[in-house]
Amino acid sequence: MIIDFCVTPPFQEFMIAPEYAKDYQRLYGPKKWDQCSEDGFIEFLDESGIDIAVIRARDVETTLGKGMKISNEACAKLVGKYPKRLIGLAGVDPFKGKAAVDELEYAIQELGLKGCVFWAYEYNKYPHDEIYYPFYEKCLELNAIVEIETSIHFRRAVRMDLCRPLYLDYVAVEFPDLKLVGCTPGWPWVSELMGVVWRHPNVYFSTESVRPKYLGMPGTGYETLMQFGNSILQDKVIFGSMWPSLPIKQCVEETSNLPLKPEVKEKWLYKNAARLFGIEGE
Repeated sequence: MIIDFCVTPPFQEFMIAPEYAKDYQRLYGPKKWDQCSEDGFIEFLDESGIDIAVIRARDVETTLGKGMKISNEACAKLVGKYPKRLIGLAGVDPFKGKAAVDELEYAIQELGLKGCVFWAYEYNKYPHDEIYYPFYEKCLELNAIVEIETSIHFRRAVRMDLCRPLYLDYVAVEFPDLKLVGCTPGWPWVSELMGVVWRHPNVYFSTESVRPKYLGMPGTGYETLMQFGNSILQDKVIFGSMWPSLPIKQCVEETSNLPLKPEVKEKWLYKNAARLFGIEGE
């Protein structure tokens, strides 16, 4: 069984292109979606070896412009059609205040989404800024997760350290019972992220956006991730591909080839995410 924590469905309502996307194209190349039906998307997940994929809504209209939004309804509609195959996370714009908090509550309680995502570099607000606190409080109240970017980013108009893992620690201190996931694995602050995850029982991190083969390659800066992810933090690592920026099947194969204990591979690829989401049997 495999859960992929970061997949973007290949449909128009999930395709938004902020101005800074060109900097990511420099890194990953242009995103390429093959046209397919919704059933075809599920077949693609089958072919890639994915049992459950996590998809995301998104709202960055205040900072990045009108139309820069993937609606919670679009996300929930697709999840509702394939509830055993897809899990959805909400997207809300913190600058929209109480209306956005209400939208988050609706997305979780009525639409069935399981949490929300904040990429601090898109809002130009550090993740421990109090503008996010009402959303953290709402997710805590509703037993929902919060995913926060924790690595280098390529929106060069704002500071790189907006996503430094240290600030995830600040959030965890203020909200110790909140389920937090740091997304992308911390480079160039990998050891710092490992320290944050080690300190806090409810903090996890996902491997999305990084070719897994580089995690196990000497000299790439991921040595502490492999050391602790195979030992004391083995219950905190969650597999993610970030498709279509990276190919899912390749990410699964490369993760399977990492020098991890067999039981640890199973945790990275499925069990840790299943436990986080409360999937029966875990």
